[in-house]
Amino acid sequence: MEAMDMPLLNAYLDSLGTPSFRTGVNFAQAGCSITPAKPTSVSPFSFGLQIKQFFAFKNKVTKLLSEGDMHSRYIPQQDYFSEGLYTFDIGQNDLAGEFYSRTEDQVIASIPTILLEFENGLKKLYDQGARKFWIHNTGPLGCLPQNIALFGKDPSQLDELHCVAKHNRAAKLFNLQLHALCTKLRAEFDGASITYVDIHTIKYSLIANYSRYGFEHATQACCGYGGPPLNYDGNVPCGHTVSLDGKMVTAKGCSDTTEFVNWDGIHYTEAANFHIASQILTGKYSDPPFVDKMPFVIKPRF
Repeated sequence: MEAMDMPLLNAYLDSLGTPSFRTGVNFAQAGCSITPAKPTSVSPFSFGLQIKQFFAFKNKVTKLLSEGDMHSRYIPQQDYFSEGLYTFDIGQNDLAGEFYSRTEDQVIASIPTILLEFENGLKKLYDQGARKFWIHNTGPLGCLPQNIALFGKDPSQLDELHCVAKHNRAAKLFNLQLHALCTKLRAEFDGASITYVDIHTIKYSLIANYSRYGFEHATQACCGYGGPPLNYDGNVPCGHTVSLDGKMVTAKGCSDTTEFVNWDGIHYTEAANFHIASQILTGKYSDPPFVDKMPFVIKPRF
């Protein structure tokens, strides 16, 4: 959005007051999954529910537009729904959650079910007029400090980047099948544009070559507890103060976030995301590629 010199998207559920949804709306939720949420899920707002929220939003906008121009400053025009870009970055939580109770083979076996749910959601959007789809694959799951701390205690389970090998294998297989799904849907969705974006390659290259890109820590959390090499403790989330082994401890942020690829053990820092966005905007990591067509360049910040 910054590269296009447009305002950041407001969240759908943050709609008290008068937020503007004129240039788009964000239905993303922290911790959500593609597959339907269970009672134990981190977030109830799984993909299917987000789709329903989108349709509720669309219906509300259609009704408001029929009442005249009084809301035009805050809501999209009707043709925006067919002309708009529908962006998806989801699936990592499905894989991550499976590893807590299943073997690698079982996680891999669940991928078609996850992607069938995703496909059904895309079809609902297409049937309602969506035509431009922008689909991110998932990143190297095994390189997140959270997963290294939990699943990488045995050095034999780590790959050459000291990431959890089984998590990265599952992420790669998920991406292969997601790529195949995008290719299939291009043949089925008449008049649609479906762009598959290889976030995995960008992120893996960043972690493998972090110093070349100006970072000092590839798999150590900036905001965490425990110190090097990971600075991650699942009992002490970023920003929290808890009692640990009889004493109060706090997971604080580092002094310079631009030195770190990872923010809190799960998410990337703003500096890392800036690098990732810059690479996406080259068009080289997309299928179909759009190297010659990308008019946007994100302004340097770090």
